[in-house]
Amino acid sequence: MAEAYIVAAVRTAGGRRNGRLAGWHPVDLGAKVLDSVVARAGVAPDAIEDVIMGCVTQAGEQSMQVGRNIVLASSLPVSVPAVTIDRQCGSSQQAIQFAAQAVMSGTQDIIIAAGIESMTRVPMGSAALHDTGVQYLSQAVKDRFGVAGFSQFGGAEMIAKKWSFTRADLDAFGLESHLRAQAATKSGAFDKEIVPIEITLADGTTEMHVVDEGIRWDASIEGMEKVKLLVEGGVITAATSSQITDGASAVMIVSERALKEHNLTPLARIVSMTVTAGDPVVMLEEPLFATDKALKRAGMTIDQIDMYEVNEAFAPVPMAWLKHIGADPAKLNVNGGAIALGHPLGASGTKLMSTLIYGLKARGLKYGLQTMCEGGGVANVTIIEAL
Repeated sequence: MAEAYIVAAVRTAGGRRNGRLAGWHPVDLGAKVLDSVVARAGVAPDAIEDVIMGCVTQAGEQSMQVGRNIVLASSLPVSVPAVTIDRQCGSSQQAIQFAAQAVMSGTQDIIIAAGIESMTRVPMGSAALHDTGVQYLSQAVKDRFGVAGFSQFGGAEMIAKKWSFTRADLDAFGLESHLRAQAATKSGAFDKEIVPIEITLADGTTEMHVVDEGIRWDASIEGMEKVKLLVEGGVITAATSSQITDGASAVMIVSERALKEHNLTPLARIVSMTVTAGDPVVMLEEPLFATDKALKRAGMTIDQIDMYEVNEAFAPVPMAWLKHIGADPAKLNVNGGAIALGHPLGASGTKLMSTLIYGLKARGLKYGLQTMCEGGGVANVTIIEAL
């Protein structure tokens, strides 16, 4: 079978809701990462055959085929097509897998997989038209699953209860995410993946946004313990949940033929790709079972994987994943996760891939695995080999 390679990977530093990236229209923010990934790869812009853009809330400034609009705002020629996809939180991870599939099938040679989400300017859930009374679930779905609607918060609490995680367990995990993100930032671990974004400050001066805004530099277990519970009688708080974040990210995926023709240097090779679906009510537990299938398909064991990026949508998700898989906690989200760095929904897939690639290369390691829970009980798993 033909191979697919990643030759460039970039992301913006995350911006808090109403924070440092709030002034950027998502189309223009997305264009910055497209321009950067092309420049990093050293490929002529007109050689790009497609852009696959992940975006969850396709409303307002992210509506009307935001992927195509991002191409038009970028330095890419208008001849470059684009498509916008939604696999919820895994949208841009799915973009990677679609791009790799196109390359491996021999139908295309150079594709950008990317993601965009301005959760400040296009609030999460705004595409569901709650204010008009429109319900996104039909009565048939409600009847089948015996629910009025699906809740990620509820699903996270179900996982915590199933795996007997206490609030203290979750708080400790959340604190570790911040501590790892602090250490990674101070050591320059993110420098190669972050695209500097110019922002205007309140006093009218400008500076470059290069540090993830969500990191709590004063994080402590005492501070975690003071945060209110999200659900009465539950164990999860905002401090053990992913942060609402603005951001964009992109990776370039190419064929072996493109490597030779354009004299490109690969960062990583796609080893295996899996997507599965399960219980939409518990919803967030599917990465556990998707990883089982992915490892079997790849003919690998978890001990052969050197690093894992498991999205920290809520602390119980990666915690349950560790227990179910029997994985090494020291290899998980080594530079912190979404609890500290943020979760810009549709941009998180290519964001995590950028962090995984550079994390492996910085340590001279070989294999990495990325997975995340997704709305509706779906999960993607991508295994790569750093080169």
